[in-house]
Amino acid sequence: MNRELPPLNALKAFEAAARLQSMSLAADELHVTHGAVSRQIRALEEQLAVTLFVKDGRGVKLTDAGVRLRDVAFDAFERLRTACAGIQRQTLDAPFVLGCPGSLLARWFIPRLDRLHRELPELRLQLSASDGELDPLRAGVDATLCFATPPWPASMQVHELAPERIGPVLSPRHPRFAELASATPARLLGEALLHTTSRPQAWPQWLALCGLDATALRLGQGFEHLYYLLEAAVAGLGIAIAPEQLVADDLAAGRLVAPWGFVESPARLSFWTSARSSDPRASRLLDWLRRELAG
Repeated sequence: MNRELPPLNALKAFEAAARLQSMSLAADELHVTHGAVSRQIRALEEQLAVTLFVKDGRGVKLTDAGVRLRDVAFDAFERLRTACAGIQRQTLDAPFVLGCPGSLLARWFIPRLDRLHRELPELRLQLSASDGELDPLRAGVDATLCFATPPWPASMQVHELAPERIGPVLSPRHPRFAELASATPARLLGEALLHTTSRPQAWPQWLALCGLDATALRLGQGFEHLYYLLEAAVAGLGIAIAPEQLVADDLAAGRLVAPWGFVESPARLSFWTSARSSDPRASRLLDWLRRELAG
């Protein structure tokens, strides 16, 4: 039996395509063309004398041999990524990189950053904001803080910090504040509600949790990101919906009010690290987050 390993580039192309379930996404991740990924995988199949992918509609799916190789390849590359990241931290004294959605970063994390620096002065923290869907596995990120919904992937350590509680908020600057603040939740069905395209399910989800008919929902001005949505609400432009954690400071300062309260959604504020991570800085930051949320 030939024990010589296939070329590393071929294995990298296969691992990315198998993990992402897409040749095109693998090409984007590896910064090569779709054709280059296909050629590498064909060469790998020829060397192993097996078929790794078969056509599935307009896409592809793994064969049994492909599934077996995917699991081993992912494990091997993940161990390499973790080891290299650990070596880099030791040799370059690299900062601890925390990925975080921009709205969570701006409205919850940054207002507490000074306290974090005082309580964890030894932690060199670098914040990496994202306006799109976060990938906790992306290179260069040591941990991710985000709202997400179980089940959790086996490739990650996911620590649930708090349930997400969502609810409508409006500003005392709203021209009909007194009228709306004393109304029932059902009254909101007659309003053109502010919403965000990054989370279109927020209003229907809240209405369903409150036992209201989501099909009667009427949406008004939309915003690309939650941060802008809440700035519009603070300005008195309408009624927005948001996780309680992201408006807690506004509620305390009186910039926003939540007359209809908050209800628990299936999502959780969670802290993600690789399943193989043993970085003690992650544990210290996790402990601080737990204390901050409890306090």
